[in-house]
Amino acid sequence: MDCVFCKIISGEIPSPRLYEDEDFIIIRDIAPQAKCHYLALPKKHFADVTEMTAEDAALVGRMLRKIGELAPTLGLTGGFRLVSNKGADAMQSVPHLHIHILGGEKLSDKMC
Repeated sequence: MDCVFCKIISGEIPSPRLYEDEDFIIIRDIAPQAKCHYLALPKKHFADVTEMTAEDAALVGRMLRKIGELAPTLGLTGGFRLVSNKGADAMQSVPHLHIHILGGEKLSDKMC
């Protein structure tokens, strides 16, 4: 598979991990859109939310809970935004589900 996120997860492409467990990792985004901009990547490859099985949805639920728990250590005490893009119109650049975690500063109100 030629997925950049799968290569990061496998260690083929080095990327410091801010968090890792058996299901997912959190890394810094290489093109940050906020003072703190991280990516949560499930270790299982699926393209987006429309490809999730019930098991995948449970994994994403665990990811969301852990992001909330880790928020203070990630510099997100004032709040944060979660974004998951799906498809070309949403500008999804890598077809591997990932959740952008943005915060560390007052964010624009132009996003919902």
